[in-house]
Amino acid sequence: MKEIKNISRSRAQESSAAIERLYITMRHLFNRGFYKPMGVSGETLREALLELRPEIYGSIAEEKVELNGLLYVIERLPVGIEECRYINLTSDEGYSKSHFQPIVPPKRRRNCYRIDDEQMNVEITRGRSDIYDILTHLTFIFIESHKIKDRVLIDEEGKISRDWQKLEMAALQTKKLSQVEKEKAISHAANILGRTFVEVLDIYDSFATADKPDRFLHVIYWLGKIAIEEVVDNNKRTITFSPILRERLGHHIHGEIWANNIKEVLKTNNLLERPIHIISANMHSVMNSLFATYVLKTKFKDKSDFYIYEELSKSGANALRDKVEEYALKHGMISLPDQSGTNIDVQIFDTAKIDWAKSAFPKAKPSKQSPVLIVMDYAFGEQAFETIDELLKPYKVEKTKHFLNVESVSIMGKAGILEGGKGDIMIPNAHVNEGTADNYPFENELTASMFEGNEIPVYAGPMITVLGTSLQNRDLLKFFHESTWQAIGLEMEGAYYQKAIQSASRIRKSINTNVKVRYAYYASDNPLETGSTLASGGLGTTGVKPTYLITIKIIEQIFNIK
Repeated sequence: MKEIKNISRSRAQESSAAIERLYITMRHLFNRGFYKPMGVSGETLREALLELRPEIYGSIAEEKVELNGLLYVIERLPVGIEECRYINLTSDEGYSKSHFQPIVPPKRRRNCYRIDDEQMNVEITRGRSDIYDILTHLTFIFIESHKIKDRVLIDEEGKISRDWQKLEMAALQTKKLSQVEKEKAISHAANILGRTFVEVLDIYDSFATADKPDRFLHVIYWLGKIAIEEVVDNNKRTITFSPILRERLGHHIHGEIWANNIKEVLKTNNLLERPIHIISANMHSVMNSLFATYVLKTKFKDKSDFYIYEELSKSGANALRDKVEEYALKHGMISLPDQSGTNIDVQIFDTAKIDWAKSAFPKAKPSKQSPVLIVMDYAFGEQAFETIDELLKPYKVEKTKHFLNVESVSIMGKAGILEGGKGDIMIPNAHVNEGTADNYPFENELTASMFEGNEIPVYAGPMITVLGTSLQNRDLLKFFHESTWQAIGLEMEGAYYQKAIQSASRIRKSINTNVKVRYAYYASDNPLETGSTLASGGLGTTGVKPTYLITIKIIEQIFNIK
């Protein structure tokens, strides 16, 4: 009789299964309409996240509280959410017309509203990826809050430790703490968090805001306080999904409004019939690449273009940026701040109005029908499909369909790199959708050789479109990198963009079947390197050169500049 082989699962397989469970569970909870994250209904989410142990959440599976991961998450959630027992995820339901002031997290563009002392409403207008992002972040901070509770709650009747009493006194102070008071509070916080004094001291100011310099203590106190009340008073936190959100999600409502706004502006400015090049980038790199060198040449004599771009990227450079924007608006740029709820701003460049001799590209050779550039800000996850899918559809005017003459779609983005470091460039030749193995090979007009000789390492190969950057761990990423997939990086939008482009060009025939595509990414982090994950901080000026180098190569290709 043949012996049955005992097949053990690798950590990569376990991680993949944990991600699948997370997404199935989140969809189930969304359909259900509400759940209690630290109750029975949230148990599957907690267990899957603890099994996965994503790199970005660091020591989530250990007793000590994870500080870098907590900072990363807090910057992506609305200020004050740690105080709220009730979190309500809504669609755009008219709160902008109320007295409630929108709260926008520093690192995520989403409108949130503090309804009362206990409730925070978070608007979801960017699709399912936004829900996955929020729910995983909330699950993480709730797990961390219970670690705090475990270290300060002495018995089930609510008796608490001396460290907690001292932390409470410091956290509830309305005035800024003196250096002595701050260090005393840090000492008590370190005991509670299972961290050293210097670890807490090093991250303390990163949590601070202008009006709350001691916000770190405030966040720790409220996370612990609500966790204690969950156990002592059985007063559990609840996450709800509004009926309107559940009804609207997946119907491209915001994407359709967004795309129609763009087409309406094209029509108003007689640009609908012209060749169109769509660029997904940020709201400064194309504008600055075209005009900044000319506009600021007297101020920055004998300085390189990249020096000027770095100066423009600095936090106090508003006056310089305004000067470039003012010039751009007089020379063919139309600005479309978002009004659809997608949080994706747009710039339209009518290149017929650009004096190329007074630009950074005097050798540009635009076609007789001067092309139009549509520059859209970064989409988020699945939102990339919704927006590009709607934008590539014909524009209906009364009973007439206007097919857009889209000649190219160029995507520049930030991504995690699996070989190399922050600021390096990745040129994909395929996008592979994590969890499904749906794959989208394509002919990339950009090649690695185009970027050589600029002192920036360049990598070419397939990239993984992940369901959430905060759900990846070392084992899973090593599998993608070292197996026959040979992935060079991970990002969240590529497969969704390509799916929309392929369906529009090859099946629905709403755009040219030979539409050119360009994809290039610069590395925001290396999740395989300890200390180089997204939680370790931003790129700073490291990202300026690759950002502009990619933008310049895209512009050179569009305008046949050799």
